[in-house]
Amino acid sequence: MANVVRDPKQHPDAFIPDFSKPDPLLTFTRDDVAFVYGSKWKQRYFKRVGDDYYPLPAQWDVTHKIWRAYQVRMGTDWWTAFYPDDNLKRPTGPTCDGCHSVNYDIRAHTVTEWNVGCEKCHGPGSAHAAQPSRANIVNPVRLDFVRANDVCIQCHSQGRPLQTQIEGRAYDWPVGFQAGMDLQNFWKLEGHKPGETTFTHFADGTAHKNRMQGNDFVQSQMYTHGVTCFSCHDVHGTANNADLLKPANVLCLECHSPGSPNGPRAATVEQHTHHKSGSSGNECVACHMPSIEQTIADVNVRAHTFKFISPAATERSKIPNPCTACHSDKSNAWAIEELKKWSNASPWRVAN
Repeated sequence: MANVVRDPKQHPDAFIPDFSKPDPLLTFTRDDVAFVYGSKWKQRYFKRVGDDYYPLPAQWDVTHKIWRAYQVRMGTDWWTAFYPDDNLKRPTGPTCDGCHSVNYDIRAHTVTEWNVGCEKCHGPGSAHAAQPSRANIVNPVRLDFVRANDVCIQCHSQGRPLQTQIEGRAYDWPVGFQAGMDLQNFWKLEGHKPGETTFTHFADGTAHKNRMQGNDFVQSQMYTHGVTCFSCHDVHGTANNADLLKPANVLCLECHSPGSPNGPRAATVEQHTHHKSGSSGNECVACHMPSIEQTIADVNVRAHTFKFISPAATERSKIPNPCTACHSDKSNAWAIEELKKWSNASPWRVAN
């Protein structure tokens, strides 16, 4: 499980950038930081004021190794309408902490523990710890696929509580939800109007930003057929990227081996992808999970609809496609014509 939130007083090594180097965006010191958030793509910093935490105005771009300003712009996330345009008036309790802790108490502003601990995915565990039994703990594996996926979707989605404000505050996480409950009673996914590109969605409904894996996944054929997040990921951690159970292609091909009823409809993977073995274009995720969803600046994470986005869709609705994202020196028109030459694929699907 990811230790995204760390106390730098307990973990001085949590800081990635060198705070001693001057930068116009760096207007605070290490001593101002009560919590460090993130380490893979970006690192953000939170200041404690009273019993709440507040985001400081700069974040570290891990990929590019530069400081960037950090403030959620008004009119982007839905909750900005309920808070002033000032980081120090936007507490992280309502906007962040419910997903980055266990049992956040909206009245006391306390947690059982920071980060995603056992009870976040297994529900209350004191009875189980006292007398271990299957009957007194939630195991997502034993839930139906909807509630099993809800355990992950509670935080890996863009949405809002059914009640816009709870005790005078707008919360960007499903207050009151616990593993095993029905998430739709606490949370609704962010809506989308087909044809419109918004802060949250591309025009075809694919997610536009990070933390929307759930919004994507519920649209997918995988979800329709009962696949769960933990069919591919192990939240307890693995040596593979994104905590995958196995390397991506190995994992995909367990269900989608050539000639299987699930596809691909080709004798070999290379015949399906039209790319050489060992090349990036021969990776399943290259075409079915393109990196198009923004996490910071030009750093993107992978889509989770699993559908192939045609360059023709890019022409129609400006959603990025995996062909010209890789072949960046080529046009959409070139990619469309190339796809029409793929004799083992339907032109009605790949080039339209």
